[in-house]
Order: sequence, then structure tokens, then C-alpha cells
Amino acid sequence: MKKLVLGLLFFGLTTQIYSQTIELSEVDVSLNYQYLDAINADEAAVPVKVLIDQAVNYNPNKNDLFDDEFDSYRVSFHIPEGKIVAAYDKDGKIIKTIEKYKNVRLPLIVLESVAEKYPQWAVVEDVYEVNYHCNKGVVKKQYKIKLKNEDKIVTIKTDAEGNFI
Repeated sequence: MKKLVLGLLFFGLTTQIYSQTIELSEVDVSLNYQYLDAINADEAAVPVKVLIDQAVNYNPNKNDLFDDEFDSYRVSFHIPEGKIVAAYDKDGKIIKTIEKYKNVRLPLIVLESVAEKYPQWAVVEDVYEVNYHCNKGVVKKQYKIKLKNEDKIVTIKTDAEGNFI
């Protein structure tokens, strides 16, 4: 009898659990997912990610200067390591960007390519440039790297895959 009462009690409680409705939190779908996919920000240096996050999360509709009359808006984002100049449409979608970063961490593939072609040379400084357009994707993604070996200084250019330009 004891087992029957406990079994019915357990059965009664478990049916109550399934009757509860679980509310899920809302998911924000990024308007600028195409930009994020094209830029491939997962592998970028930290300062690059900081500016990309600012550009992606910017909403021109929340700005006091926003006016529906214009088709696009140009907004600049700056940090000491770089800047992004982004053009947005009325809905807040990124139309195009011009990005420039100084002395950011180079990707491993670029470092390996430079070390293979220029052994015994040290990286003195670098500039990372990206141009994006919503219809064309990434138009340009390159590194300008200044190398030094004793008294000699050389400036080289590579793309994001380490191919010399």
C-alpha cells in the first residue's frame, strides 16, 4: 500500500512538471551578419574586435542626429590602435567600411610567411587595412609590414593569407 501511495504521488508530481510553459528569451538577429561573416572577426586581434563590435552594434536610429531624409550615414569609430569609417543605410545596415589598424597582432599564417621569406628580420611596425562593401564583400584585406635587419629597413605587403603583394 505504501508503494502504491508513493507511486501515485510521484506520478502526480511529474505530470505537473510537464504542464509548465517555459518562456524563452528573445534572440537578437544581427542586421550586420554579412559584414561579420565577410570580415571573419573571430581570428582578428583584440583592438580589431573592439572596433568591429562597436560598428556592428551601432544603431543610427538611436542617434539624435538621425534623420530619415538621408539614404546613408557615415560614422567614425576610433581607438588608439585604429579606426573604422562605416556607412550605414536607413535601417542601420553597414553598406561599406574603410578600416585601418596600426601595430596589431599579425595572424600566424602571415608571420610564418614573412619569417620564411625574410629570416633574421624583425617586424618593426605593421598596418592592417580592410575595405568592405555589402554587395562585393571584402574588397581589400592587407598588411603593410615594416621589417628591420641591422641597418636595413624594408616595407612589404601581404594579404590575409600571407601571400606577398
